[in-house]
Parts: sequence; structure tokens; C-alpha cells
Amino acid sequence: MATCSISSGDIDEINDPGAAPYGNFINYYTFNPPENRLSLIPATLLQDLGYRDGHQTTLILDVGCNSGELSVAFYKHLVQESVCQEESDKWKVNLLGFDLDEILIQRAQQNNPRPRSISFIPLDITKDNDQLQDYLDHHGCSHFHLCLCLAVTMWVHLNHGDSGLLQVLSRLASISQHLLLEAQPWKCYRSAARRLRKLGRSDFDHFKTLKIRGDVAEHAREHLERNCGMELIRSFGSTTWERKLLLFKRR
Repeated sequence: MATCSISSGDIDEINDPGAAPYGNFINYYTFNPPENRLSLIPATLLQDLGYRDGHQTTLILDVGCNSGELSVAFYKHLVQESVCQEESDKWKVNLLGFDLDEILIQRAQQNNPRPRSISFIPLDITKDNDQLQDYLDHHGCSHFHLCLCLAVTMWVHLNHGDSGLLQVLSRLASISQHLLLEAQPWKCYRSAARRLRKLGRSDFDHFKTLKIRGDVAEHAREHLERNCGMELIRSFGSTTWERKLLLFKRR
């Protein structure tokens, strides 16, 4: 998730993953390409979750989408090109990606190959939720059918503290039928703080006072299951960066 723009000339941050204080890397997908996640996710996921039948429109939300490469790749992965025109007319899938960095969103919009099905907006999930509700209302849905929250939690956590992290998880759970979560492990927090200091910047406001530590994915699971009415239904294993991909479902 990003909360400010990065200058294209800030070479240190581009080449040093974790150094950006909000995770808004200009060329993020050059060092963490979409395939790192997609190789673990079955192309039949939407069908497996029951969204091929009985839904005129299936809505996907991508939280902290950066410049949109993963959003587009994820869409193409799940909505296979082999689907015939007759089937695609009956089964519509729309994806909404958002990020706090307006420059990254502009890039996503400019490079969007499917503007009729994929859209990108600037949004701060910690402050503004009206746009998400408006999107749902526009499509006549009460929830997003699948929410992607991939490598976002650490940046919320570091910049908004324990309460901010839990509030965002609760918010996403409240508007999602299924939630695919990739939470950065604690070693990534230490690396992000170290690299920030290396650049001579101030430390993260909440890093030293966080009480949620250790296995952050497990803490997230406990919160989602105990407080948000969700349950873990599948683990897709870990990415090449040793981050678990966990799928939750609303009870």
C-alpha cells in the first residue's frame, strides 16, 4: 500500500525493496513479478468458489494495487482467455484496484488493457471507504466476491499501528465474501526499518511500539476468525519470499 508518491529519480528506493516508507515502489513488479503469486493460485479459483454459476457479475478488489500489473495478470489468470464469448457474456468479472499513490494509479490507468472490466482509483483504505461502497452499489452487490490483500498489511501496520492494522482487516472482511491475504512476516518489518534508516530517514512511527509481532499472518488469522466472522479455508503455500497465501471465507 502506498500513501505518497516516489520520485522517479529516487534510485535508492527503487533498487532497495523495503526502503519506501509506504511500499509505493515505482518498479515494484520488476523485483516481485506477478508470477510469484499466480504460480500458487489455481486458474479455476473463481469457479472453485462457486462464482461461475448464479452470478451475473463477480467483483474482485485489489488492495494496494501499485501500478496494476498484478491486478491485470490476476484477472487474466482467473478469467481465462479460453472462455467462449457466449459464456463471457453471461459471466461478467470486474476488478477494482486502488492505491494511495496517484502517480502509480495514473500508470495503472494508462496501461490498462481491459478498461471495460478493470478499473483503478486512488484511495486511502484507512480513511475513505465511500468509494468502495459506491462501487458495490453501482454493481448491485453487497460484497466483493474476492478481495486481494497482498503484501499490504506491513505498510498499514508500520504507519498506523496495531489498531490501524486490525481496523483495515475488519473493514476488508466486512465488504468481502472471500479474502486472499498475504501478510509480510516480521523479518520484513526489521528489514524495512533498517533500510529506511540506511537512507537517513526517520524511523516508522509505530515500529518500536507494536505489540503484534512474530507470526503476523497468524495474528491476522486470529483476528479475522474471532472478530470478523471469517474462517480460513485454504492455504496456497508460500511465495518465493516465504509469505503465506491464505484464503478466508465469510461464515
